[in-house]
Amino acid sequence: MRFLKKLLDFYINSSIHVALSGFALVQLTYILFDIENDNATLGFTFFGIIVSYNFVKYHALARAQKSRLTVQLKAIFIMSLFSLFAASYYFFQLQRNTQIMGFVFLIITLLYTLPVFPNKRNARNWAGFKIYIVALCWVGVTLFLPIINNHLPYSRYVFLVAMQRFLLLFVLILIFEIVDLKSDDPHLKTVPQQIGVEKTKLVGFALLFLFVVLEFLSIDLKVQFFLLKCCLAFTTLLFLIFVNESRSRYYTSFWVESIPMIWWILILVFS
Repeated sequence: MRFLKKLLDFYINSSIHVALSGFALVQLTYILFDIENDNATLGFTFFGIIVSYNFVKYHALARAQKSRLTVQLKAIFIMSLFSLFAASYYFFQLQRNTQIMGFVFLIITLLYTLPVFPNKRNARNWAGFKIYIVALCWVGVTLFLPIINNHLPYSRYVFLVAMQRFLLLFVLILIFEIVDLKSDDPHLKTVPQQIGVEKTKLVGFALLFLFVVLEFLSIDLKVQFFLLKCCLAFTTLLFLIFVNESRSRYYTSFWVESIPMIWWILILVFS
């Protein structure tokens, strides 16, 4: 059991799990827009998420060099290095416009992590901005990169899906913010810090309701997709209802981050 727990911790801490969530969202984009498997975008997204998330989480520790790295951190560093080479390989297989967009998201990641100006905080610590930056980046990488790389037009349906995905990701991040309420810097001004946990849950409920209602704006409303999105919204709502500051990190880092994978699997099974 102890070995399995260490294995699970490595799986989560090395960002493989969150990368699989990104992988699932890209696959959902392929299904929604009838895109044949685009391995370049898929590989770049998966390995790019591992590199960017591990960079955000561990760069400060690596720079400090005040203590010896643990075996797990060394393994994460090696895997991140491999992922960097893999992400670079897939990056050069992308279309030129997709490469430009991918480079933009790289800049945003650097801004999110590193101070741009002397004596200034990074974008991650800009009051109230964190949740919007993260949600927008995820929508851009998992939706617009495949759209651009496959030369699809920017139809109304593309922006409808973008709005729905942004709303879902926003709610998922709200769940993270509630769990992190005790440990987050008060200067971050996260949503729960500003309006409290109960009102944050009400905001999340309203956004999930909007997520479902927006499906009626689709020109070609498919009953199966609508019902699956209702199931997705209900599952997310349950996580939102039962979340509190005392929940373990597995509640968010494993279960909540599994929601995009659950959505993808449901569509594969029932569509």
